[in-house]
Amino acid sequence: MKYIILLLPLLLSFGTTKAQESLAQEISYEYLDKLVEIARKNYPQVKMYDSRIEIGNLGVKKARLSYFDIISLSYLYNPNQTTSGINPNFLQGYQFGFFVNIGSILQKPTVVKQARAEVKVNEYEKQTFELNLIADVKKRYFTYIQHLAILRIKSEALLDIESALKDARYKFEKGETTIQNYNTALLMYSTQQQTKIASEADAYIAKSSLEELLGLKLEDIK
Repeated sequence: MKYIILLLPLLLSFGTTKAQESLAQEISYEYLDKLVEIARKNYPQVKMYDSRIEIGNLGVKKARLSYFDIISLSYLYNPNQTTSGINPNFLQGYQFGFFVNIGSILQKPTVVKQARAEVKVNEYEKQTFELNLIADVKKRYFTYIQHLAILRIKSEALLDIESALKDARYKFEKGETTIQNYNTALLMYSTQQQTKIASEADAYIAKSSLEELLGLKLEDIK
């Protein structure tokens, strides 16, 4: 049984070293780039910033068109009546006039400039958010890959302990080892099972956390 107890740390140490050597090989940067693009396309807050930018651009167009507001047209209808001392033909019929609001002329460039600045602010906010989103996608992807690697290590260790448990059971049934050694093997197997289950839960949580940013299941992404 001492052989089993001594073997477990060696197995775990070997599994950890193997994961450290192969973890980088399990990362697909091409796949990661695809995840980033999917997140940028599907994440609701990105769409919110796109809508704000669109509204801002409409505001710029509206501000430009408002230049026409500085000019107003009015008319006056004067029926065919004579006025003492005034040429009767001068004020007869429709009379049109144009009025220019000087205050509006001075204000319009500022209004247009402000509308453009608001669009820029929304664009910068979107860029900042996308940088954070990209970093978050990468972080969650790396975490997910890490938990998958740990799960594989725990699964391989469980198989080794299961094999050792079978050997201990066989020896116990033949009277070649004590009940204490057999119980120790059972406890090691049970502990490793719980560790594997915990690793599975961590992997599922990491997967769900990544999918939250993507708006899709990883199984639906090829």
